[in-house]
Amino acid sequence: MESLDSGWQDFPAPAKLNLFLHIVGRRSDGYHLLQSVFQLIDLADTVSLRVSEGGEIQHLNPLPGVPAESDLTVRAARLLQKATGCSKGVDIRVEKRLPIGGGVGGGSSDAATVMLALNRLWQLNLTRSKLMELGLSLGADVPFFIFGESAFVEGIGEIMTSVATPDAAFVILHPPVHVPTPQIFSDPDLTRNTVPIRVRHFDSAVTRNDLEYVACKNHPEIRENIMWLSQYADARMTGSGSCVFASFSSPNEANRVIYDLPKNMTGYVARSLSKHPLHEFAE
Repeated sequence: MESLDSGWQDFPAPAKLNLFLHIVGRRSDGYHLLQSVFQLIDLADTVSLRVSEGGEIQHLNPLPGVPAESDLTVRAARLLQKATGCSKGVDIRVEKRLPIGGGVGGGSSDAATVMLALNRLWQLNLTRSKLMELGLSLGADVPFFIFGESAFVEGIGEIMTSVATPDAAFVILHPPVHVPTPQIFSDPDLTRNTVPIRVRHFDSAVTRNDLEYVACKNHPEIRENIMWLSQYADARMTGSGSCVFASFSSPNEANRVIYDLPKNMTGYVARSLSKHPLHEFAE
């Protein structure tokens, strides 16, 4: 990764897309059971880290209104520090490109990148499975980014099987709404009994995002973006929203769609990634 002046180093924190998301049941404790394929893409935040010797962990450009104690990057660094007894500290900066509240895993990816990078910078040598175990306490998506490969995901998000997905270019649209995930999962109209599929059949199964109906019901802007993008390809929502996406065989195709984007919509073009750029930082 690129080294900056005064000891700073840059690390990418890529987004993910849910190629589909099925809710297949619910546990007795209220947690929903899901099936999904998580696809890494090259749209990414940049996390900059500078190791210090005093043990202090500082976020130097926190998001407005987000105290350091609740910022996932700070919590990730402190979690590693506590779990390993490491006496070193770190200064953190994050250049945000991923839409906040978009269902692309931005905060979780930032936290995972901090854990992977500090595993090397602090010379902790924790295994990938240990980092994933620790990361689960920060959020359900964090272990996936540490896993670092496209994955068939089950359970409440903790069971992952590596899968091969085709190279693709994606058009991603970001409606200007924030979707509260708990609101989606508590809605009585949410489908909770989709028939499970087998990992080996996922690429030929009929799939959808079970959260999409409820999100569109509560946020018409999401439906508007899906309908516009559906002119060009099969479009659906990722995660609990609000971002929607469609897959294309080449960046040129995707760029042509973005060229037609109405001025009241926001969109990006991204490429699929087969592995996380920091995959080698843990074994």
